Amino acid sequence: MTVQHPFVLHLGPFNLTGFGLAVLMAFVVAQVVSERGLERRGHDASYMGDLVLAAVVGGLVGAKVYYVILTQDIHNLFSRGGFVFWGGLIGGILAVSLTIRARRLPFWRIADLAGMAIPAAYAVGRTGCWAVGDDYGRPWNSLFAVSFPEGAPPSTALNMQQMFGVPVPAGALPDAVLSVYPTQLYEVALGVLMFVVLWRMRDHKHADGWLFGAYMVLAGAERFLIEFLRAKDDRMIMGLTVAQVFAVLFMIGGAMWMQARSGRGAARAAGARG
Repeated sequence: MTVQHPFVLHLGPFNLTGFGLAVLMAFVVAQVVSERGLERRGHDASYMGDLVLAAVVGGLVGAKVYYVILTQDIHNLFSRGGFVFWGGLIGGILAVSLTIRARRLPFWRIADLAGMAIPAAYAVGRTGCWAVGDDYGRPWNSLFAVSFPEGAPPSTALNMQQMFGVPVPAGALPDAVLSVYPTQLYEVALGVLMFVVLWRMRDHKHADGWLFGAYMVLAGAERFLIEFLRAKDDRMIMGLTVAQVFAVLFMIGGAMWMQARSGRGAARAAGARG
């Protein structure tokens, strides 16, 4: 079993947490991947910085608003934690879409790039969850399990029961730090895998934007599966968590998106519209 302590980078009077550093690097990676994709296709990439900035603002706001809705506590809007993936993704997409519309940029072309950039950023961002001990899994007795004595929250038996409604080993004391599934690392690995798969599909013959639909299917499947191992207390339909319900809807939406953007005929039509 591994014991994971929070990572903090001390810069004079400032402290940069592993989560903050990972989020920063995630957006840098997203911009690099997007710019390389545009340049590879012979297009101007000068506007990508504005879109990444929109994604940062929209993603952070969306993540917090989603968390407030889940917890039904407006005070969490100003708390340091509580950044939820689905809220961040929705907020980021909305902010970027509005920026694209305002600047009259090629929506479908950018959607194609986002299909590769988001999983790359996701893999980097999830290292931040590992660094601060957030979003870990259920109790697990294994050589490969990890404990988070200073996590957010610590992986104690009391927190497992009270915060997540997760059964704990018989006889475990309330303050006992339990070993758990390191789901953050699983998501890092799956994020890298998604990026590699989608990067290899970047020269698809369908209409621009088709690749984002493929990302939606893969991302939905990844989140649906990982939720079975997560320590969660928000199971709602047939034992599925709120995130799993969103994941199923995301996969369905992705399949419909791919169908709508599939085929050379669609590609020609998209090209004709500019």
